[in-house]
Amino acid sequence: MRTLLLRQTRWLSRMGRILTHVTIANALDPAREIGCEALVDTGAWGLMLPRAWKERLGAFQMTRTVEMVTADQRVVSGEVCGPVTIQIEGFEPVSSEVTFVDMEPEGGRYRPLLGYTVLEQAGVAADPVGGRLLKIPHLDLRAVARSSG
Repeated sequence: MRTLLLRQTRWLSRMGRILTHVTIANALDPAREIGCEALVDTGAWGLMLPRAWKERLGAFQMTRTVEMVTADQRVVSGEVCGPVTIQIEGFEPVSSEVTFVDMEPEGGRYRPLLGYTVLEQAGVAADPVGGRLLKIPHLDLRAVARSSG
């Protein structure tokens, strides 16, 4: 039986939506950072930020262009950049990448998406029923042990 440890942070949940504060810093220039509220989207790949914010993080060591399919089946282009340090409020920071995409503000504000790869890197699970993020106490290596034996 696995137990998930709860962290008390400023989450806002409405009908299965989880918003959490995320801080993103350029790993090569840590003074260049952005703090924002991100929508947890376990169907999204990584951390998606508006292209309009790219200059705020400065120059990146690595960039590449990717094609992605949105929830409404549109194909869009994104720019994957890194390395960056990502900290989900209340959890340990991780080294990762961000993807800049064209976004339209909702109610005058951009809504970045926090996807499953960053959640997994940080050892965090989304609890949509409870409207919160949970710390996963152990990484699950059982599949690795079965495949190597």
